[in-house]
Amino acid sequence: MQSIPVDTARLGVLRCAIAPEAKITNTETQEVKRDRDGNPVWTVAVTVRQDGRRISVIEIAVSGQPKGIEEGQILKVTGLTAFMWSMGDRHGVSFRADAITPVHGTSMHSKGGDA
Repeated sequence: MQSIPVDTARLGVLRCAIAPEAKITNTETQEVKRDRDGNPVWTVAVTVRQDGRRISVIEIAVSGQPKGIEEGQILKVTGLTAFMWSMGDRHGVSFRADAITPVHGTSMHSKGGDA
């Protein structure tokens, strides 16, 4: 699998679309995926919008539960890497980050005001 470092500064505004969820490896047993060190893997759906372009949504995996992230909040994503994958006739891109943290005071749902 080829990994490609991603320069998040060029992605524009990164905003939480779906709050962190544990990544499930088996839907029948609800087993949570774990990284090499045994930490649970979580995913965050993030909207990406570069100047003058349409919004895209990417799902980013991260080890350990990200704290303090709410839907609509602007995020800081550290160490983002894209991975090209293929399985039979299916292929795509997966994303993984070292950390996902909220940029405080940026929630669309914050009390008393605009985002």
